[in-house]
Amino acid sequence: MKTMMAGLLTVLVISTHTASAQKKSGAADLVHFPKGCSPKEVGKRVAARFVASPHANFGRPTPPSRINYPEVCTWYGALTFARESGDKALTQQLAARFEPLFTTEAKLVPVPDHVDYTVFGSVPLELYMQTKEARYLEMGQRFADKQWGPPEGPRVKPESQGYYDRGLTWQTRMWIDDMFMITAVQSQAYRATGNAEYINRAAREMVVYLDSLQQPNGLFYHAPDVPYFWGRGDGWMAAGMSELLRSLPQDNPNRERIMKGYKIMMASLLKYQASDGMWRQLIDDPASWPETSGTGMFTFAMITGVKNGWLDAATYGPAARKAWMALVTYIDEHADVREVCEGTNKKNDRQYYLDRGRITGDMHGQAPVLWCAAALLR
Repeated sequence: MKTMMAGLLTVLVISTHTASAQKKSGAADLVHFPKGCSPKEVGKRVAARFVASPHANFGRPTPPSRINYPEVCTWYGALTFARESGDKALTQQLAARFEPLFTTEAKLVPVPDHVDYTVFGSVPLELYMQTKEARYLEMGQRFADKQWGPPEGPRVKPESQGYYDRGLTWQTRMWIDDMFMITAVQSQAYRATGNAEYINRAAREMVVYLDSLQQPNGLFYHAPDVPYFWGRGDGWMAAGMSELLRSLPQDNPNRERIMKGYKIMMASLLKYQASDGMWRQLIDDPASWPETSGTGMFTFAMITGVKNGWLDAATYGPAARKAWMALVTYIDEHADVREVCEGTNKKNDRQYYLDRGRITGDMHGQAPVLWCAAALLR
């Protein structure tokens, strides 16, 4: 009898342990999702929405004077999703959207004299990698090269030459969103050409920003004189480090420093993720509202870290999955993402951030959903 009871107890313990392991494994699963929540389904819907959308102008009804960076980020996201999902028809549609920029819409191509304009180069570079058409490479490389060329044009500031003399881009501003705008195009130029100088200089730039702006808790103030951890602002840093690290050679002398900054940030974000899976407009403020663009960027950063083995899968896998599943619930029937913080300048005022407008369908929010879908498939 004792032997039988001991055997049953052993079976019970093993069964409980197995169920617990399965539950834990399921929570960390970044491959299998319920119907309607898979990266292929969600990415296809949001990418189709982008293809059907006119050029964006920061929510204004009038056409833009140039392609702006939220559209660039969404375009880039749609292209990477097309590549990872093997959707060549989508790539063709995204290339067709670009075609007029060589001819009838050439005036919409930004002048690469500011980080928000230079990031445009990441789109033709991605098109080159998928189509091998040299004209895309020529255009994209021109943007990447201009970013590290000598200061020129009306946007040159007194400090621009100093940054250039230090081997940094003259477009350096010490704004946290720079670390996506700069690293995206330089990383893309490296992927397209194999020339390590592109990504090496982006890494040098990233270290300067980390040493200058990262706070002891791993997060970043919106500005040195604005001590608030604004979600999307920090999102640009999280996404920028992820984009850089996934292609930065292992022997790069700055890789260890950047990885340290990335991991400190991810550990801090893990603490501030809300029970519903979202992150908030002000990351550390419980009174703040769940915001989708920052959440999407943090989710992308964590997915990328887990997939590349930089982050512990048992710890960060569940957080990334929970965030993705939460994010999907904010996509409406038109494939528009809700609760996207409007474009935000800096202000040393907590209420200013809490009162920012919440937009539906803004490309600041559409882009990171596509980045996440591509990262989940990558």
